Amino acid sequence: MSTPEIALERVHDVLDEDGAAHEYRVLVDRLWPRGVKKERLHHDEWDKDVTPSAELRQDFHHGELDFEEFSGRYRRELDDSDAPQELLDRAREADARTLVLLYAAKDTEHNHAQVLQEVLRELG
Repeated sequence: MSTPEIALERVHDVLDEDGAAHEYRVLVDRLWPRGVKKERLHHDEWDKDVTPSAELRQDFHHGELDFEEFSGRYRRELDDSDAPQELLDRAREADARTLVLLYAAKDTEHNHAQVLQEVLRELG
C-alpha cells in the first residue's frame, strides 16, 4: 500500500461536496465546526485523537502562544502519540490516493492542520 498524498481543505469551502474518488476525508478538529450540519460535511471519519490537546488549542486561540510555539508543542504531542500513524494506516487500508484533512480554522496559513499535514508527510 502506498502513502497517500496529504491535502488540506477548509470545511466551509467544501460543504455539500462529496469529494473525489479515492479520497479519504477526515475532520481533524476537536470540536464540530460551528454552524455546520453534520449531513452537509461529507467525510469518512472525525479523528479527535490527532487534534491538539484542549489546553494547547485554547492557549493558541487566546493568543498566549504564537504559531511557532504552538507548532512545536503540537508536534511534541503528535510525536508522543500513535494516532498520526494510525490515521495514515486507515487511509492506506481504504486504498486512498489522497488523505484530505478537513479543518474549520479561518486562518488558512497558521493552523493545526498544517502541522499535522507536515507530520503525516514525514511519517509517510
